[in-house]
Amino acid sequence: MPANKKYLTQSPWQRIAKITAGFIGGYIVTITLHLALATWLNHVNVIITLTYSGFILWATLMIVAFLAKSGWKIWAIYLALAFLFYVIFYFGNMYNPIIQP
Repeated sequence: MPANKKYLTQSPWQRIAKITAGFIGGYIVTITLHLALATWLNHVNVIITLTYSGFILWATLMIVAFLAKSGWKIWAIYLALAFLFYVIFYFGNMYNPIIQP
């Protein structure tokens, strides 16, 4: 049974934005979250946990990207989250360096 046309995205740009936000943006958010966690927690445990929780989070973020109304808004949200997690990673790496000199 085909999908109802009125619920599908009509613009090809919105469709491309949602697809790329789901795959690339979701992956970036997943990796930056785990990097931020690795600087504040035991990095070995976080990397081992990344194997399972990373896939679950990435798949969830991919589904959320397709549920959003606008592909550009979901890109903005994903980039803002990635920036926030990168700032947490930056300060965590500054105060808790993994490699000791």
